[in-house]
Amino acid sequence: MINKTSMQPDNFSPKDSLQLIDSMINQAKNRFSENGFLYLLWGWLILICSVGHFIFIKLDLFRHPEIIWASTWLAVIFQVFYLLRKRKKDTVRTYSENIVGYVWMVFGVSMGMISFILSKTNSWEAMYPLLLMMYGMPTFLSGVIMRFLPLRVGGIICWCLSLVSVVVTSIYILLLLGAAVIAAWIVPGYLLRKKYNQQNG
Repeated sequence: MINKTSMQPDNFSPKDSLQLIDSMINQAKNRFSENGFLYLLWGWLILICSVGHFIFIKLDLFRHPEIIWASTWLAVIFQVFYLLRKRKKDTVRTYSENIVGYVWMVFGVSMGMISFILSKTNSWEAMYPLLLMMYGMPTFLSGVIMRFLPLRVGGIICWCLSLVSVVVTSIYILLLLGAAVIAAWIVPGYLLRKKYNQQNG
């Protein structure tokens, strides 16, 4: 417990500073668990899209099998409303929570730029290795900030699969993409939910 009297500006010691930082980190560790909802939402959506795209190509079911990815725009719209509603409910946001939010915002902007650039250069062969590499970055960083090992491991797995993807047939990269989100988002998502239920049950 931090002594409130000792935290007055006139006698705020280095020890008090460290205690305050430590308490903020511990608070962030608890609150960051949220319930794993967004990790699970995107994990399952990307898994379904990647496996569905693979099946559509293999069975030649549609002229444009990539249309299945249009469903991600619905998820984007849903996420915007979800986060706005969640922000209204949150009375306090820690510094670490804001950092994680910016990490994922940078990820979203970068993904949009990569998609735009690749569509203009017609270099879609490079798309999936880049996706796998990009998936690993915010996942690993979030795991570091939250001190949550499964996210860090998931990020590393994404990077490894990105390297593997350059030596396999392009259609099977879709399955690597599915494996990546299982490791990076779905498994950590369920672990986050379990942790959240234990802390708030």
